[in-house]
Amino acid sequence: MTALLDIAPTLPRTAAGPMVLVVDDDEGVRDLVTFKLQMAGYRTVTAADGCTALTLIGETRPDLVVLDIAMPGLDGLSVCYRMHADPATAEIPVIMLSGMATETDIDLAYVSGAEEYLPKPVNPGELVRRVNWLLPRRQ
Repeated sequence: MTALLDIAPTLPRTAAGPMVLVVDDDEGVRDLVTFKLQMAGYRTVTAADGCTALTLIGETRPDLVVLDIAMPGLDGLSVCYRMHADPATAEIPVIMLSGMATETDIDLAYVSGAEEYLPKPVNPGELVRRVNWLLPRRQ
């Protein structure tokens, strides 16, 4: 995996592709999700915690956020709720990722404002399909 990540910056990408913010406290998950999204033509920015994510959302206005729920400090549910409470960021779609997959956990994700929910371990192909569905390519 490391070797693939090392060559990723040299591979061609759409310079004007949509930007996705990937937020997860697990570096391995962040790297995998980022790599798969970049290979699908998306620009990415990452954060390891909820506070940093909120700052980046305000500064970069990503087109979509992939957000872990369980993180130290500010959790993903709180980040999603705050995003959707702010008119400037309320329309940014969120895909929640979590190892917690009870019906209650999934309901909480949707109540906080998430458009999609994927359980961990995440299937990278399914994640890219969901991102493609939420961010159709502009020709």
